[in-house]
Amino acid sequence: MPQVLSLILGGGRGTRLFPLTKQRAKPAVPVGGKYRLIDIPISNCLNSKLNTIYVLTQFLSVSLHRHISNTYKFDMFSKGFVEILAAQQAYDDQIGWYQGTADAVRQNIAYIKREEPDEVLILSGDQLYRMDYRQLIETHRKSGAEVTIAGIPVPENQTSAFGLMKVDDSGRVLGFAEKPKTAEARKPYHVPSSWIDAQGIPSKGRNYIANMGIYLFNTAKLIEMLNTPVPDKLHNAMLLPHDFGSNVFPNHVADRHIHAHLYDGFWEDLGTIRSYHETSLALGEPEPPFDFFQPEGVIYTRMRNLPASRINGARLDHATVSDGCVIGGGSTLEHSSIGVRSVVGANCLLRHVVMIGSDGYETKAELAENQRLGRPNLNIGEGCRIERAILDKDCRIGKGVRIRDHDGDADSDDPAGRFHIRDGIVCVPRGAIIPDGLEI
Repeated sequence: MPQVLSLILGGGRGTRLFPLTKQRAKPAVPVGGKYRLIDIPISNCLNSKLNTIYVLTQFLSVSLHRHISNTYKFDMFSKGFVEILAAQQAYDDQIGWYQGTADAVRQNIAYIKREEPDEVLILSGDQLYRMDYRQLIETHRKSGAEVTIAGIPVPENQTSAFGLMKVDDSGRVLGFAEKPKTAEARKPYHVPSSWIDAQGIPSKGRNYIANMGIYLFNTAKLIEMLNTPVPDKLHNAMLLPHDFGSNVFPNHVADRHIHAHLYDGFWEDLGTIRSYHETSLALGEPEPPFDFFQPEGVIYTRMRNLPASRINGARLDHATVSDGCVIGGGSTLEHSSIGVRSVVGANCLLRHVVMIGSDGYETKAELAENQRLGRPNLNIGEGCRIERAILDKDCRIGKGVRIRDHDGDADSDDPAGRFHIRDGIVCVPRGAIIPDGLEI
């Protein structure tokens, strides 16, 4: 069988996810209480019987490296691996910090050639979805394409956030536009409902095919395209392409066979604080848009050997509580997500809260030291009322703290760095201390 090598891109600085990306790479951001975003594409690969995987990283990748090395281990008789390829300096003046998605892959061509794959699957490390990549591979091989792009139908009011594809009746991509902002710019990319319906996917008013950032290349063609200079408007010169969506695809739709593979399931790019917050809370709904309980396509993560959560007379409504938590008596958790090892004091109200949890528990000696220093214990003291917030790992919220709903308020930062407001959501950074009685 032809061999497929998977490359998962670790992404850039993740500024739109600040402060969750203040001390970690985007793919290392926790999701669903006990997982990391990187677990999604890796699990999709493993469930698709693809077990040769490189993860390309650059920014704040220590915790991501640790998670991958502690989680994905193959036996000595398997040829499978999940390995990190970090940006590095080299004698070649073309090697250094990644300048974009295409540049990141080009700088690692030597590792691709070493594995001798027939095809290369390129994925993003910060999306939440479940896909059997074997269906994408089947579309690619049947069509005889050089490149296949996974696309999802979207309505016109969402098109400005995506790259759009124009396709012919066979599914071949004829045009590619990166995040068109006007109706006139979008018009050529309108796809008839009849064509989408004919693919077995109800169009439901979704007449545009958005690029999902999931690509399957024939290996030789990938290397050719990455090493072919394209027009660069910024520098008014012919330069090697740095990004797939902006440079590679728009400049090769005319001379390469690029095909579209249609997908119709839940798919969310968790690239902003708002999308991260809303999606995390939706996981606690009776019918969540993405179901970690689904037996087909298990999502894997690190085994932590934690005890069952202890809930002492609290009320939970549309909430998820992960392993090893302690929820105090009289507390109420509404539409909230509680991460591993979270401690919530008695008589608290948490409403629309994403709580990431802690790396460990405190010993009696550490609790005594907290009392001596006047420092709150991990994580939330008694009598707190917290609404519409994200509490990052190892934060310390004192007794009687009030965090109100800031929906509609402008983005702002606490001068002391104790919290940040983004998209109307109060974000308490990792390890931050909120003293007793503070109102935010």
